[in-house]
Amino acid sequence: MNIATKIAKPGSHGFDAGRLARIDDFLRETYIDSGKLANAQILVGRDGEVVHFSSVGAAREGGKPVDETSLFRIASMTKPVTSIAFMMLVEEGKVAVDTPVHHVLPEFRNIGVYNGGGGSVPFVTKPTAEPMRMVDLLRHTSGLTYSFQNRSNVDAAYREGKIENWHGNLDLDGFVAALGQIPLEFSPGEAWNYSVSTDVLGAVVERVSGMKLPEFFRTRIFAPLKMDDSFFAVPADKIDRLTDCYTLVPGKGRVMYDRGAESAWSVMPKLVSGGGGLVSTSLDYHRFCRMCLNGGELDGARIVGRKTIELMTQNHLPGGSDLAAMSKSLFSEAANAGTGFGLGFAVNIDVARSMIPGSVGEYYWGGMFSTAFFIDPVERLTMVFMTQMSPSNTYPIRRELKTMIYSALT
Repeated sequence: MNIATKIAKPGSHGFDAGRLARIDDFLRETYIDSGKLANAQILVGRDGEVVHFSSVGAAREGGKPVDETSLFRIASMTKPVTSIAFMMLVEEGKVAVDTPVHHVLPEFRNIGVYNGGGGSVPFVTKPTAEPMRMVDLLRHTSGLTYSFQNRSNVDAAYREGKIENWHGNLDLDGFVAALGQIPLEFSPGEAWNYSVSTDVLGAVVERVSGMKLPEFFRTRIFAPLKMDDSFFAVPADKIDRLTDCYTLVPGKGRVMYDRGAESAWSVMPKLVSGGGGLVSTSLDYHRFCRMCLNGGELDGARIVGRKTIELMTQNHLPGGSDLAAMSKSLFSEAANAGTGFGLGFAVNIDVARSMIPGSVGEYYWGGMFSTAFFIDPVERLTMVFMTQMSPSNTYPIRRELKTMIYSALT
């Protein structure tokens, strides 16, 4: 069915149709015609219905326009899916939010905190003040990091070991074993740092469920939600729908990062990334957002319970803090001021401090290729935005779109 047949009547669901429509002109004039982005697609939903859906730009260089079938690398928008998978196992009594990570991943039993050394000098470590718990993986207070942060001897050790290479020598078990040999940047719970925490959580899902992560996602989440275009590796019969992906290189501008026709995402990676590996469509991810907005259920398929969604979307940072106070990270998919962190999502805890229209309790995240989503349970509002440009902080497009969407509410 064509998406045009599913879109609610313009001006319905409390939106000014003209104000919503000007988003399309903004995207075209500011980002596509200028060459900043090759393409962009936005879906706005309210009360579970699509109220605005538009696409601009080409899916591939010299190719057809982006449309509802276009596939996008959603990167860290994978994280909420992995977090939901973990909470499904919590609901089954197989693990708990406060379970020490080493109870499931014994490779982490003796992990310590960085206290000197690195490179050619052996690491000096000290014991953690508290054990790393599952909540620390969910909210990024684990002490783990990302190799691309380039800020410490710890992330340098990640780079040296090439442990985040999806098509390298390590599978998910090998990845966990390698991490267990590198100290943490800080004791769990003491700070916030964007990290491989959700990749580790993917390993927890595998160990607890006894299923490989792609199979768990496919059978337990994607099939029930009818998310038929979401996967870690694009099937051969759908690869023609995968968009080109770009990166911004200083002095060169926008350059090709991964061609859709010969994409690295066409092959199942050895290291399956629960933190960033999925490909999806706007319509598929909209179904995921609808499930969350509906309290864990969509079209008769219950994924998690209503109270589980409520738990996940509260601020879990120690002392009710926000990222501005706790973050040690050089990078985040969220603005720090007024932003807390739940179990897999950033959470808006102070609209005034964020300086963007929104609601307290709104939750969201994004991906390194500038994709983004948000869910506002107060306004019953959702957004999915797709494009393919890294890094995601290249342009302020997320805050611009969010401002325009909220300005269209009547």
